[in-house]
Amino acid sequence: MNFTLNQLQVFSKIAQTQSVTKAAEELHLTQPAVSIQLKNFQNQFDIPLTEVIGRKIFITDFGKDIAEAADTILTQVYAINYKTQAHKGELAGRLKISVVSTGKYVIPYFLTDFVRKHKGIELVLDVTNKMKVLESLKKNEVDFALVSVLPEKMQIEKLELMQNKLFLVSNTKQKFLKKLYDKNIFKDMPLIYREQGSGTLQTMEKFIEKNKITVIKKMELTSNEAVKQAVIAGLGYSIMPLIGIKNELHNGDIQIIPVKGLPIKSVWNLIWQKNKKLTPVSTAFLQYLKKEKSKIIKEKFEWFEHY
Repeated sequence: MNFTLNQLQVFSKIAQTQSVTKAAEELHLTQPAVSIQLKNFQNQFDIPLTEVIGRKIFITDFGKDIAEAADTILTQVYAINYKTQAHKGELAGRLKISVVSTGKYVIPYFLTDFVRKHKGIELVLDVTNKMKVLESLKKNEVDFALVSVLPEKMQIEKLELMQNKLFLVSNTKQKFLKKLYDKNIFKDMPLIYREQGSGTLQTMEKFIEKNKITVIKKMELTSNEAVKQAVIAGLGYSIMPLIGIKNELHNGDIQIIPVKGLPIKSVWNLIWQKNKKLTPVSTAFLQYLKKEKSKIIKEKFEWFEHY
């Protein structure tokens, strides 16, 4: 056996993503480079680690065992690096955060100065839908999660970061009177939905159900960016988080339609499992947020209060 740490890292990422392409993207490598590393790693074993069926890669049972061992080795290697830095008096370690897709417009501003100040911190940020975010939190794969809809069946601790607002929006080619519309406006509006498992979808559906609104479901898309482009193209309307449409509002690509009962208001919360043993890095990050969040909101999100 003569495998390298790089090969272990590549194979571990392939096992996690079930894709050479996605592994390459997350490791910031080219696809051929990842394929070569996988081939060189496989050549050291007589039993297949993967199999390809219909252009899709699958990890064999043996491969899953090797991936688990690879993760253990890599964790220990990281621990050596962090302990070295800790002995030099530096705050070091991994900070893992899972973020709902629209949270990507929020969390970077609460991380930048903290990570910049502590060079020994390795940040792992996973952006996905609410269902997967909560799954990773439940499995204890991350330190924190950022959500705007709190889980109902999970014991958690939370830190409120900032307000979240959702508005009815359209492209600017549509003309609307400068008045407050009632819920009847939805009757003739084809709405663009987010996918199942999305926190935005859950908030939107609760609003529609609570107000007994009749709607026309036009389509379902899997990201905030896709919804924005569909709205701008004139494919329909949507109820969207303000935080994700700042540039489009300023550029005149999207407009807010004033409707009674809107905006829907919620709160962005950083959450973690109750009784979780926080690492020194996680503890320091929480202390930083409690001290600096008001300043960050004032400096980075002052525009938010104008809507």
